[in-house]
Amino acid sequence: MKKVLLVVLAVLLMATAFGCSSAPAASEAPSAGASAAESSSAEPAADGGASAGASSGWKIAMVVKDNVNAWFARTDEGVQKFAEDTGTDSFQVGPEEIDAALQVQVVEDLIAQDVDAICIYPIDPTTLEPVLAKAREAGIMVFTQEATTQESKDYDLEPFAPAEYGATLMDQLASEMGEEGTYCTMVSYVTNVAHNQWADAAVARQEEAYPNMKLVDGSDARVESEDNLERAYEKAKEMLKKYPDLKGFIGTSSNDVPGICRAIEELGLSGKVFVTGTGLPSMNESYLKSGTLKQCYLWDPANSIYALMMLAKNVLDGQTVQSGMDLGADGFNELIIDETDPTITYGKGYVGITKDNLNDLGFYF
Repeated sequence: MKKVLLVVLAVLLMATAFGCSSAPAASEAPSAGASAAESSSAEPAADGGASAGASSGWKIAMVVKDNVNAWFARTDEGVQKFAEDTGTDSFQVGPEEIDAALQVQVVEDLIAQDVDAICIYPIDPTTLEPVLAKAREAGIMVFTQEATTQESKDYDLEPFAPAEYGATLMDQLASEMGEEGTYCTMVSYVTNVAHNQWADAAVARQEEAYPNMKLVDGSDARVESEDNLERAYEKAKEMLKKYPDLKGFIGTSSNDVPGICRAIEELGLSGKVFVTGTGLPSMNESYLKSGTLKQCYLWDPANSIYALMMLAKNVLDGQTVQSGMDLGADGFNELIIDETDPTITYGKGYVGITKDNLNDLGFYF
C-alpha cells in the first residue's frame, strides 16, 4: 500500500499543477491471456493486466513452509510463471525445514526488505500472528492459503471450499470400506487450519451419512504426521498395531497417504485397510498401480499460488475483490467469496487421481 499512497500523492500534485480535476481510474481486472486449448492446468493463463517483462512496480513475496518439499518446488513454478506474465517482482522464499519460528524470521526479513505484499502458507497461524500483524502495520498486505482463521490477513484464498473437499474424502473412504468399520484421520499438525478443516468436514460427513462407520476414540482420532513421510509411515504402523480392527485412514498432508500406504503394504494389509486423501502423483504412483491406494486427490499448487499472487496484485492495483473475479489460472476463473467472511475466498479445483488418469492430469510432480 505504500506505493499506492505515493502514486496517489504524485497524481494529486500533477493535477494541481495542470488544473486537472480527478485522478485516473483504477486499472481494469486482468483477463486470461491464453485459451483452455493453449494452457493446461500446469500452465496458468497469462494475466492481461501487464505484458511479460513489463514491471508492475510491485514486490510480492511467496512464503512457503520449507525449501525441500516437492509441493513447494511446484508452487515456485507458479510464482515464476506469475512473475513472467505480469512483470511483477515476485519470488518464493521459505525456511530450510518446517519450523514456525524459522518461518517467522523469513517474514521479519521480508518486512525489512519493504515488500508490498506477503503471500504465505502459515505453518502455525498462532505463532505467525504477531509478525504478520507487524507486517500489516508496516503497510504490507498479507494474503494467506491454508489459513482461513489467520486474523492478520487481508484475504485468504483456498483452492476449494473445505466442507466440500472433506465430504469427498469421506465418500471415497466409505465406498472402499463398505460403509462400515473404524477409521482415523491424519493431519500435518493440529495447528494446520486447512488440514483440520478437511478432516473435520470428513468426520461430519461420516456422522451424517455413514452410521456404521466409527472414528477412533480420543487423541488417536487425529494423528499428526508433522508433514513428514517417514513420520506418517511410523504413526500409521503404530495405529495399525494398536487398533487391530482399524480399517481406514484419511490423510490430509501430501506426505500422509504414501506413508500410510507403505505401512499397509509392509504389514500385509492391502485390500483389508483402506486410505484416501491428498496425494502427489509421483509419490503415489506405485501404490495406485499395486491397488493399495484406489484414489487420492490433488489440485495443482502452481495454479493455486499463481491465483493467490494475482489476487494480491489485483488488490494492490486497487481492484475490488468480488465473486466471479478471474485470477487467470485453471480452477480460479470464477472466484467464490465465503458467505460469512468476505476475506475468505475459494477456487473450484481438485481432481481425483487414479492409476488410469495419471498421464492425463496436466501435471506430475
